[in-house]
Amino acid sequence: MRPSSLRHALLPLFAVLLLSACHGKDDPTQPGGSTPEAAIQSSVELLKVGDLNGLWKHALPPADYANMRADWNRHDPNPPSVSAEDRATFDEQVHEFTAPDAENKLYAKLQPKLAAMEQKYSDQLPVLIGVGEALVKNSLARNPKLTDAQKAQAGGVLDVLAPWAQQAPWFDQAKARQAIGVAVATVRKLDLKSPEQLRAMDFDAAMGKYSTGYIGLKQLLAIYGLSLDDTFDSIKLTPVSSSDGRAVVKIDYTLLGKPLSAESTLVQQDGRWYNEDMLANVRRSHQQLSQPPASSTSAAVAAGAAKD
Repeated sequence: MRPSSLRHALLPLFAVLLLSACHGKDDPTQPGGSTPEAAIQSSVELLKVGDLNGLWKHALPPADYANMRADWNRHDPNPPSVSAEDRATFDEQVHEFTAPDAENKLYAKLQPKLAAMEQKYSDQLPVLIGVGEALVKNSLARNPKLTDAQKAQAGGVLDVLAPWAQQAPWFDQAKARQAIGVAVATVRKLDLKSPEQLRAMDFDAAMGKYSTGYIGLKQLLAIYGLSLDDTFDSIKLTPVSSSDGRAVVKIDYTLLGKPLSAESTLVQQDGRWYNEDMLANVRRSHQQLSQPPASSTSAAVAAGAAKD
């Protein structure tokens, strides 16, 4: 499962990211949860520490987790070769962050640009972010992969994030220096050698890189006032219903001090509880990959029938 499919599978999970419980605590290394609330809490604990491989292993039944790992390199088995220009760009960008004294060199390069951008865009930035918010909401509204509830939840999150983004100190020099330090440390931990290395990574290696990037992103957001850990710690769960192996849990949480809520639906399999939407997305992706490609003859017949 490559990044595009990974995003679709993660959507329902991130819609309920905001999930923790004061009761029914489980071992997060085990698949699923003994209760719907415990399944959700373990997912949040793993996400908070950035253990993305552990998160998938917990959030899926063992057979589905095995299928997802096996499918990882099947999405693009014959990627186009990397051009010399792309390889040179990759090497140059990685070197900027890994060279000796990279923090000071990058800050010296950024400082005058940041001052110029502040002078030019400080008044326009809130308007641009407002336009961006409208575009994202429009895209969400038209996304067929999201349910109405997921669209409403995402819209509520955007209503909180947009004012923060409009007021965040993006041009602050001290914060920029901090952010560069985090970025340099993150790129060094990623240990990126070549574009081919990125393409050839198996599931476990990719999850390790994603985890490193995710932790770096959390640190960057915290510098500018958005603490995901505070949101994770604020989550409270309330059971809404449970019947015939299907349960609904209400999630209350705060984001940037603003109260929000959502609902998550879980299903029981082999005595353990899993997020319904995420499980369906992972299985749908596996089924699509398992179908044999249509032959050229079949494709031609189908095209002719469509014309008729």
